[in-house]
Amino acid sequence: MKFPLGRSINNALNMFSSDIGIDLGTANTLVYVKGRGIVINEPSMVAMNQKTGSVVAVGQQAKDMMGRTPPHIVAVQPVVDGVISDFEVTSEMLSYLINKAQQGHSTILGPRVVVGVPSGITSVEVRAVRDAARAAGAREVHIIEEPMAAAIGIEMPVHTATGSMVIDIGGGTTDIGVVALGGLVIARNVRIAGDKFNSDIVAYLRSEFKILIGDKTAEEIKIAVASVAPRREALEVIVRGRDLVTGLPREIRINDQDVRNAIGHAIEELVDAVKEVLENTPPEILSDIMQRGIFLCGGGALIRGLPQYLTVALGVPVVVAPDPLTAVVRGTAMVLDDIDSYRETLLRSDDELVPTE
Repeated sequence: MKFPLGRSINNALNMFSSDIGIDLGTANTLVYVKGRGIVINEPSMVAMNQKTGSVVAVGQQAKDMMGRTPPHIVAVQPVVDGVISDFEVTSEMLSYLINKAQQGHSTILGPRVVVGVPSGITSVEVRAVRDAARAAGAREVHIIEEPMAAAIGIEMPVHTATGSMVIDIGGGTTDIGVVALGGLVIARNVRIAGDKFNSDIVAYLRSEFKILIGDKTAEEIKIAVASVAPRREALEVIVRGRDLVTGLPREIRINDQDVRNAIGHAIEELVDAVKEVLENTPPEILSDIMQRGIFLCGGGALIRGLPQYLTVALGVPVVVAPDPLTAVVRGTAMVLDDIDSYRETLLRSDDELVPTE
């Protein structure tokens, strides 16, 4: 079989490999496989045996082990604040996820992969992501910033001169991006997101109620009762932890007002970061944003009352994007479907298989 030189060679090779989109998040990693949809949504967690250096569990199994392991088994997050903190463990996690995604659908060549990363990461961090994906078996790696991927995933007109704004509140970081003409006009990455809210809840309960809880319990509290605006009916949840005075188990009941007090300062810092981006946005694009509104993505978008609170604080309509948890990975899927059209939106691409002219 003969193919013309150039990109057609790569297109022919793609017939014998799979396409995979990955939202490499601090809290969760989502994996999309072309033709099958989103096949994996698991915590970005790896359990390591420190005696042997081997991987015990990955994903949900590893998260279930948190706080319940013997000393020699440690559950770690290889992605911290949206960037790789442990290259080897991240490679193991990506290898596990890619192999799991391809189970029963083996191909001749390694997959072509698009990975979503936080905006503003350094070239060293970009190389770490690319090398980790390569080590996990990827044949071709493309890197895209998460605000751009989210904008594509919620079908914003990213190629037009009309400006759009996305706030992606993830686990480790919040990405704030203004998109126009296939690129990020202005973007900011702040470390105020789900993990920060969790740590604030832990600190608040320790200070106000003298009870110690873990991050996993704080996450459950946030999901159950977190709200940034008072409600007609208070939300309550029972919390179990260790009494810091007696050292014995203790049970308390907290409500949404307690959580609001805990995360209030972090929410204010998030608002200040969004205001800073708006202040540096060109006036013409700002006019577009006022007409179209700001779209919230990521798990933090599901905090009760957050869109309404931001709308009042910013003076711009703020709405939650459809299916906000999967916006980024859906964006990687759309890039995979037509990578040539979205090539200018990519932060870094590998095209070693394509001869340069």
